[in-house]
This record gives sequence, structure tokens and C-alpha cells, in this order.
Amino acid sequence: MGGLALTTALLATLGTEMVQARGLSSSLLLGSSVASVALSSLPPQGQEVMEQIREGGPFRYTKDGSVFGNRERQLPSQKRGYYREYTVPSPGLSHRGARRIVCGGPKPRTPDACFYTEDHYSSFRLIVQ
Repeated sequence: MGGLALTTALLATLGTEMVQARGLSSSLLLGSSVASVALSSLPPQGQEVMEQIREGGPFRYTKDGSVFGNRERQLPSQKRGYYREYTVPSPGLSHRGARRIVCGGPKPRTPDACFYTEDHYSSFRLIVQ
């Protein structure tokens, strides 16, 4: 799906908010009810992680940037290596906690789409601008 067609489909599905997505597969959103969250509505730690992703790091945890296998099948099916996961720190916890951002695409610094989960992969919301 071309860029203009993708943007039109995303706007029809999600409203007029700008979408944090580029080469997103049309099967990702069309015909499904994908929840979304505005980048500005993420917790401050999530906004910081999104900035770190765009900058290529540095990341707080060694697992950040590693391949996310999508074993739960909550995200659209893609080839292994498409998705990468990043920890969103939770204040007051001494471990990684449950919050993550998972981004998909061939270029980690400019992902096709990013998703936020606050329940350790049980549910995801598409991050929109």
C-alpha cells in the first residue's frame, strides 16, 4: 500500500491524529479495531524511550532493541526480526516491569510503527503523533 493510501486508511480508522507509522501493512489496521494512544499521552518514561529509539540509544537495559518474537500473536504477523522491544521503566520498581514499546520495521531508528503495552504483551496500542 502506498504512502497516501496508507495515510488515508489510517485516518479513516483512527481519526485525524497523525500516525507514528510509515510502511505499515494494510492488513495491520483495516478490518480490525486497533486501539491507539497519542505519543503525548504515554507516560514520560515512554516518551523518553521513543526519543531514544529515534536517536538509536543509549538504552537502559541490555535487552532493549532485541528482537521481539510476537509469540503472543497480538501484533500483525511479520517475519522474525521485524519487531524490536524496548523497556519503558516503571518508577519504584527494581526490575524491568511490564511496560514495553515494540516497534516494527527494517530500520530500528525509523520504525514503520510502534506499539505500547503496559501489561507485558497482553494488549497493545498503536502509538500515534
